[in-house]
Parts: sequence; C-alpha cells; structure tokens
Amino acid sequence: MYPELSLYVGGRFLNGDGRPGQDVRDPATFDLLGRLPWATREDVDAALRAAHRAFQSWRRSSPMERSEVLRKAAALARERASEIGHGITLDNGKPLPEAVAEVLNAVEHIEWHAEECRRIYGRVVPSRNPAVRQLVVREPAGVCVAFSPWNFPFGQAMKKVVAAIGAGCTVVLKGPEESPSAIVAIARLFHDAGLPEGVFNIVWGVPSEISRQLIESPLVRVVSFTGSVPVGRHLAALAGSHMKRMNMELGGHAPVLVFDDADVEQAATLLARLKTRNAGQVCVSPSRFFVQAGIHDRFVASFADAMRGVKVGHGLEEGVQMGPLIHERRLQAIRELVDDAVQAGAQVLAGGGTLGERGHFHEPTVIANVPQHARVMREEPFGPLAALARFDTVDDALRLGNALPFGLAAYVFTQSIQTSTRVANELEAGMVNINHSGMAHPELPFGGVKDSGFGSEGGTESFDSFLVTKLITQI
Repeated sequence: MYPELSLYVGGRFLNGDGRPGQDVRDPATFDLLGRLPWATREDVDAALRAAHRAFQSWRRSSPMERSEVLRKAAALARERASEIGHGITLDNGKPLPEAVAEVLNAVEHIEWHAEECRRIYGRVVPSRNPAVRQLVVREPAGVCVAFSPWNFPFGQAMKKVVAAIGAGCTVVLKGPEESPSAIVAIARLFHDAGLPEGVFNIVWGVPSEISRQLIESPLVRVVSFTGSVPVGRHLAALAGSHMKRMNMELGGHAPVLVFDDADVEQAATLLARLKTRNAGQVCVSPSRFFVQAGIHDRFVASFADAMRGVKVGHGLEEGVQMGPLIHERRLQAIRELVDDAVQAGAQVLAGGGTLGERGHFHEPTVIANVPQHARVMREEPFGPLAALARFDTVDDALRLGNALPFGLAAYVFTQSIQTSTRVANELEAGMVNINHSGMAHPELPFGGVKDSGFGSEGGTESFDSFLVTKLITQI
C-alpha cells in the first residue's frame, strides 16, 4: 500500500480538497501511486504564520523537552522503518533494503541530535573590569524554510529538521514532489511524538513559486537547501538579497584517485557498490575515476566486472541491488554523456544502454580512456555512469582531482601513509575518504567547499545554521 499524501500545516493534515496537484508514479513501472496536493499561496502563508506563532514558545522550551520529542520520534521511526522504506521504494525506486537503511540511518541522526541539543552551550568571557560579567549565549535563529531532495527523501529532510527543531527553531519544509511519501511519514512521526502545532510544517507545489514565496517572507530567518548547484546558486542569491542565514549542501563530481599500491580488488568492489547505490543518484557518488598507470588495466577490468555483476530491477524484488532512475530526463542525460564520451574517443567497457521497455532503468556503465574535455568529466552524471582515465604522478592526480569548481567528496586508495597524507591535505573537498567510505554518521560533519556549498548537515556543526550568537554584558 502507498500512503495518502497531504500537506501538514499548523498540526493539521490537509488533503487535496479543491487544491491543484500532481500524480505520483512508480519510476520502475510508471504505475500511478497517488495524488499529491499542492499548496496554494494561502496554504504557504498559513504554514509560515503557524511556524512564526509556534516559534514564540518553542524558542523558550527546555532542551530537555526538545530532546524528549526527538527521542519519541526516533522510537516511532524505528517501529515504522519497513513501512516508510516500502513507500520510498515505490516512489523513489531504490531497493527496499537501501530504503530501510536510509530510514534507520536517519533514526541515528534523530537520536544523536536528541542528545546534542541538550548541550548547546554558551560561555563566560573574563572581563577587563571585575565589576562586569560577560556572557556569550546561543539562541535559536527563528523560522527556518528547508528544501530537501528526492534522492534521499527521508534522510536528507530529517537531517535538516532535527537540527532546526533541536536548536529551538520552527520549520516549513518543501520536500520533493517526485518522492513525497517519506516527507508525509516525517510529519506523522512528529505529530504522533507530540511536537507542538506549527513547529513543523510541510508544503508542496511548483518549486520556483514555492521557494520564492517562502524565502521572501519577512517571517523567515534561515534557508536550508540540498540539491543541484544551479538551483542552489539561485536560492542563495535570493536568500542573500533578503539577508537570510543559509546552509547549502550542493552537488559534487567526486574524484577517485587509485594509486599503484592500492588493493585493486577491494577498491573495485567497494567503488562498484558506491557507484550503483541509489542508481548513482547520490551527491557523494564516485564519478571521475583516475587510476595510476601501473595498475590501470587491472583495476579497469576488475571494476567493469563488478559493475556488470550488479542486479538491476524493481526495488521490491528479492536480490535487486539497483533500481531505476527517478526521471526520464535522467536517462536522457546519461545517454547524452555516454554518446559524447564515445565521440571523444572513450570506450564503453560495461553497460551503456537502457534496460527493458518499462521503467527508467539504465545499465551500470563503465567508460574508459575518457579525455578530460568530454562532458562527463565536467558535468556530474548523477546516475550509474563511471568515467575512467589514467594518471602518472601524485601531482597529476591532484591536478585532475581539483580541476573542477566542485568540492563535496573525494575518494583515495593507497597503502602509503605519505601519499594519503599529502593527498588528503591537498584535495579540495569537504570530505575525503581513504580506502573506505564513511561520511554518513551523525557525529561527523557533512558538507562541501567551493561550488558544492557551505555549512554542515552533521556533527555539532549542524546546529550552527540555526543558532545566533548574543553577547550579554552586565555590571
């Protein structure tokens, strides 16, 4: 069963009565799943007013109270993980085990923020005048509007929401219209956990219209966005023109540096799994593979074999490791990148085409000897497409890895402490993984540099976007 979809405004679930909306379909079968109601301008204004009213009391709530609500929401999410994951598989396409794992990982974020929101401390600054006390306190910034993506509909939204709520802010969330069931599930979790009315609200609609109305509202003080670089730039400019605090987690085009002394089989197996996770629709997905000349051919063969072995199908089928892409336009984008690379002289070693006559399925694809001027080396594929090229020296690897304006994640495979230390220090990325991947834990910061954004959606830094600093001096 697929859940009923709705808005959530001021503690009430609002259905599609008289509202415009859109159909939601399974990307694996094109079957109709449900109808998503869009918010009217009046609905959006009502959500903003509800969040503003709720902020007046929520900002003064005890951290213990906030922590208790988050704990209850986490417990409910654990109980409902299979149900929520089933909805994600239907409207997003990822395999059910991945969908359930997304929910459970998000539960860890809820639980972690439930603990850490009790530890948002200020400080006492020694005074030059012994008669004066100097205090620095951190206070909730205000109403937050958040925009979350479709690729991790539960996890990405939850990271924003729990940090904001834990900090004492209230939230209006515009979730992904393509994969909405997880967002409605979040609303039901907080509703059942006893979160006061108006602290959390959800709206849907035409993204450009909704985002402008939300960001331009004088009631809003914080904007948090996860998505593509072009949209992020646009929203950042809009938020900046209204002096709104921002957190931007934008796209990447993660370089992979595989050195001659790497464990080839271990690297190839891990990278194939990471590349096909959520059909490659992951902002930290490895995308540009640079392999040192001494092991190039061996790595390419091993990696291509691993990619060919991935089982593709509907996410509810047993043993499926990769589901469909979310849109037809994602399929088209992958086709265009492969064609462009082949015309530039690259060779297709695995995959290269679509699968079946129904659903947005694409083969896990490996293209080798890709020249740097090919589009795939400059544009994030956001799909199951890996582009490989060779390099000779560490200097070459760093030059290639840092060649783009993106800087979200990077991957390094080497057994040399000297090489790993230098490369980790000089790679222009917010997160560098050496011989493994370990970026999703709630206690760790998650964010990028350069055009990949600013701010963190993990670690103690996750509260920074939702808190303001106040100085109090007293004599």
